[in-house]
Amino acid sequence: MALNYIFVSFFVIAFLIALLQFVFTGDVQTFKAITEGMLEMAKVAVMDIALPLTGVMAFFLGILNVGEKAGIIHVIARFIGPFFNKLFPEVPKDHPANGQMIMNFSANFLGLDNAATPFGLKAMQSLQELNPSKDTASNAQIMFLVLHTSGLQIIPLSIIAQRAILGAQSPSDVFIPCVVGTYVTTVVSMIITAIWQKINLFNRTVMLGLGSVTAMIALILWYLSGLPKEQIETVSILAGNSVLLAVVAGFLGWGMFKKVNVFEAFIEGAKGGFTTSVTIIPYLVGLLVAISAFRSCGAMDYMIDGLKWAFSLTGFNTDFTDALPVALMKPLSGSGARALMIDAMKEFGPDSFIGRLVCIFQGSADTTLYIVALYFGSVGIKNTRYAIVAGLIADFVGVIAGIWLGYLFFH
Repeated sequence: MALNYIFVSFFVIAFLIALLQFVFTGDVQTFKAITEGMLEMAKVAVMDIALPLTGVMAFFLGILNVGEKAGIIHVIARFIGPFFNKLFPEVPKDHPANGQMIMNFSANFLGLDNAATPFGLKAMQSLQELNPSKDTASNAQIMFLVLHTSGLQIIPLSIIAQRAILGAQSPSDVFIPCVVGTYVTTVVSMIITAIWQKINLFNRTVMLGLGSVTAMIALILWYLSGLPKEQIETVSILAGNSVLLAVVAGFLGWGMFKKVNVFEAFIEGAKGGFTTSVTIIPYLVGLLVAISAFRSCGAMDYMIDGLKWAFSLTGFNTDFTDALPVALMKPLSGSGARALMIDAMKEFGPDSFIGRLVCIFQGSADTTLYIVALYFGSVGIKNTRYAIVAGLIADFVGVIAGIWLGYLFFH
């Protein structure tokens, strides 16, 4: 129901704002801007997102099917089963969904967005097979989606690259705050969802797993912090792409070793790419067009101005408020938040407090509403239950953590 209310309210708010501007100022351009934005976003949702995703989906779902036929996904599922069984008690320890989820999280961790999406959609489909109520999100699906929306990533390469393009003296100076911010969001996402689902996280298996991940991230950050920018980018590119290529070659090679008809298995899995991409088109169009209407009417600007005014009354330092557009846009639109991030760096300078803070916001979470529409839409989930609320709460905590990190590192 949350997505239903959000969808309707975006259009109603857009219409009311445009109507009020016409009545009180005679401005008719807002109606035009909203309509043109809606039509353009409908085109973008299909031509720039869904259709390009088809090829990527087909390839990686084909590779994933080879891995399943060869037994690799089963081995991965058994290896991480004890930990995932605590977070996803509805999912059997050796179920393929476990392996698919870890493939998704790993791809996100390495910044491999193109690979992460097919793995994630496949995992959601596998979880849907275990879901007793097909139109309502299960606990396991919600936990997976909320963790995914936290956007855990070890090196925000695209942010570093954009800072370099805009002339930052040290483009990579934001990578530690970004990683810490997204890790905080991930842990908070897990805690919030676990509380909702009455899952006890204070057990040896979960604590050991979280401790191991925390230690690994700390070790990687320690190593990378001593490298110059150029080497950090080189390590990121090498690590991400070499791991992805190793997965592809390893799955295919092991499939041959296990005497799987590799190409036939690949084709069988790849066929699902087109079906999935077509399935998600209505969900993407609906939500992205609604977001476009909300942005084009100026509602986001009014919200920012209201927050700036409210914060000014508290007596606290309000230097961070000029970065809030990125924080508020991030749950709605990744491309919109990226554009606002670039605009802020151009206006205030990439090495300014605001220029760095918008980068932390951009790197500390993912696009919650877009991911909900994409992942739940791919399996026909209509009742998202508390998934959106939990995701947005985690996003809010991520924003608070981002502000704290910005002041800690750069103010």
